[in-house]
Formats: sequence, structure tokens, C-alpha cells
Amino acid sequence: MKRKLFSVAAAAALAIGLTAPVKAEPVKELNFGIISTESSQNLKSIWEPFLMEMSRKMGMPVKGFYASDYAGVIEAMKFNKVDAAWFGNKSAMEAVDRAGGEVFVQSVAADGSPGYWSLLVTHKDNAQINTLQDALKCDQSLKFGNGDPNSTSGFLVPSYYVFSQNNVDPKKCYKAVTNASHEANALAAANKQVDFATNNTENLDRLKKTNPEAANNIKVIWKSPLIPSDPLVWRTNLDASDKDKLKKFFLEYGAAKTDAGDNERKILVALGWAPFRDSSNAQLYPIRQLELFKSRNKVATDEKLSDVEKKAKLAEIDAKLEELKVLMAAKK
Repeated sequence: MKRKLFSVAAAAALAIGLTAPVKAEPVKELNFGIISTESSQNLKSIWEPFLMEMSRKMGMPVKGFYASDYAGVIEAMKFNKVDAAWFGNKSAMEAVDRAGGEVFVQSVAADGSPGYWSLLVTHKDNAQINTLQDALKCDQSLKFGNGDPNSTSGFLVPSYYVFSQNNVDPKKCYKAVTNASHEANALAAANKQVDFATNNTENLDRLKKTNPEAANNIKVIWKSPLIPSDPLVWRTNLDASDKDKLKKFFLEYGAAKTDAGDNERKILVALGWAPFRDSSNAQLYPIRQLELFKSRNKVATDEKLSDVEKKAKLAEIDAKLEELKVLMAAKK
């Protein structure tokens, strides 16, 4: 009997995390991971005030962990070097599946929107690229700035909606494909170092503040369907008392209708957020669905597979999609 990703046991694992917790003791210092959406200098300027508040309210030192890429934060959590972290949905899924992570709260956009959007951007004066179809020409003439492979908006969403849906393989179609952070890709497009690149609405809003000149040189040529707001993830083997402190801090921070609450909301606004809301690994179901759809498209167009192999692989993916559909329906 073939093993399925979303069996009853796997569904339970999604609810509690995929790494069995071991006996843990409360940490004396909490390490908080921050994915590399832009330079660490820029990230520190908006994150350190929030981390200082976390330290004050939790009664322990809280240190920011800034890696050069998303994988660095995932690996740090895997080896207990990071206790909790801010992720995008795709990197959170990797942290849950590979690093014993568990989603515990979800960010909320400062303007109250339910999420954000992936973008494709180019230089404003690029007369050759004005629409998505212009960017899909497969003649190896264009330079494309792709996102971090663990990024939801920079990689997974455009991989499915832009490339898989249009049967385009970037590595075969473009002159060059590079992978970089949101900020680096935006600057590459603004400086004409690439013909077009991935980005997202949150980072583009940030760029308007940190580098308005570059932001003014960018035009958007494609906008994705809505992406759920970012999750916060802790490692499942963190001590229960530390989890309680973390959950309490995040759900209460900025929620009070007081002067102190007003000050907390100002710190959240710098991060682009409003007060947080409760969440779980079920938040990742739509992202898992995207991954499976992308895999299905890849198998369906793989000419190296025999008909028998292709039929078997497609049946396996369809079974996973069906089980995921059941889980998503149960969540509503």
C-alpha cells in the first residue's frame, strides 16, 4: 500500500508538528529567526525594537537571528539554534516538514488586508515588457531575477501561476536566471541589471520608504492571487512554559486600547503589521496545494516518463490533493 503524504497520521502531524517533542527545559535566552527579505541592516532597524519589547515582556533576553537566506533560518531551527521565527508560508512549510516547526500565530497587515500579493516588476522605462505575456517570451534574450527557493511570493507563487500555468521553464527560456532576496531583485530591476524580477506588495511598500528613488523606477507587470499573511513558527520541542510565554506575548501585543497599546501598535506598523491572530499548521494547506499542483504539472509534461510511470505518479499526487481537499474543507 502506497504511503500518502496526508494520511490520518500525517494530518495529525500537521496539527502538532512533524518532529516528536523531547523533554525540554525553559530557555534562558530566546533566539528569534528573521528571514532575509532585505539587507540585515534594514531588517534590524525595524525588528530590534520589537525584539526588545519581546525581551521585556517575556522576562528573558531575546536575540535576533539574521541569516543570509531563508534556508539558514530553517536549518537553525532544525538544530535548535532558533527557538521561534518569522517565516513566509513556503519557508514555514519547510520548517514544519524538515525542522520540527509549528505555526502558532499569524501576522495581520497594518491596513487590515488578509494577506499580500506576489509581483513581477521591471524598470519603468522598459518598453519591451509591459505585460506578463511580454515576460514569457522564450527566446533566451531576457535576464530574470527569481526569488529565494524557500520564498512564497518570490518563488513558489510565480513558479506556479506564472511559469507552470504557462508551460514555461525559466532555465530554458531566459538568458540568465538568478536567485536573490526581494530587495535585491527590486534593486536589480530598478537598475536594469535584470529585465524583470519577482517581488511582493509588502516589500515594494518598504522600498518606497528605504529607497524611494529605486521604487520610482519600478513598474508592476503582474500581480498574483492573494497570499495568506505570514506565519510565526516555534520549534515543537520548545518547553511548554516558553510556548505559553510566546503565545501570550504575540496575541496580547498591541491589542490593548490603551496608551501602551498605542505605542506597541506603532512598533508593529514599522513591521507592516497590526496585532497578531491565533493560527496553526492548517494555515499552510493552500501552500501545500500549490506545491502539489506545481508537481503535477511537472509530471504531466515530463516526456522522459513512460505512460505507466506518469499515470502512477499523477495518481499519487491526485490522492494527496484529494486528502488535502478534505482537510481544507474540515478547517472551514
